Amino acid sequence: MQVSIDASLHDQLPGFSLGVIRYAGVTLSDSPKMLQGRINLFVETLRLERELSQISEIEGIREWRAMFKKLGIDPSRYRPSSEALTRRLLQGNPFFWINSGVDVNNFLSVLHTLPYGLYDADKLSGDIVCRLGKENDHYEGLNGRDVNMEGKLLLADAQGAFGSPIVDSTRSSVTPAATSLVQIIFFHGQLSVSQREEIAGSTARMFTEINGGEAVDVSLVQA
Repeated sequence: MQVSIDASLHDQLPGFSLGVIRYAGVTLSDSPKMLQGRINLFVETLRLERELSQISEIEGIREWRAMFKKLGIDPSRYRPSSEALTRRLLQGNPFFWINSGVDVNNFLSVLHTLPYGLYDADKLSGDIVCRLGKENDHYEGLNGRDVNMEGKLLLADAQGAFGSPIVDSTRSSVTPAATSLVQIIFFHGQLSVSQREEIAGSTARMFTEINGGEAVDVSLVQA
């Protein structure tokens, strides 16, 4: 399984890249109390340090909103997933616990203010390409809606679109039965290569510390 970025995005999104991490032999369950405590403490600190009214000026969220605008996507209507998660927490809503894999993924997305995707590799087929959506690109989203992805940044495999920095599909969703995973970090162009490598490396370390298994590949894919 190869991951690539469509060449058409090179000029539209200068510096855009993906962090790609492949995991094997993971064991997912309810998040351990240690992780829940760490995340809850982080959420409390976030609420003390950030105001909802200033969310669009948070580093990472600001850059991704700008990237959406470059693509002609209204970031107030279709929010980057990292902003949607952060906004939900700053509104006073609790962290939404799903399983230890998804919970770590969502925590890191808010921590780094970057869209993160986590996918069951056994539900995907062929290579993965990041591109803009076409007329027939749509899927059932994890938000329970049929999502029209035309003109939006997405991930597609041989079966079609399955994920995006906005909302992912139910087709590639991660349940506790999953053992092989693909994690995608959507990096904006303002981060240096060393920063991206550090984030990808620390992501892989934390994920395997919580969920076991091993990160069999950690790489950056450039536009």
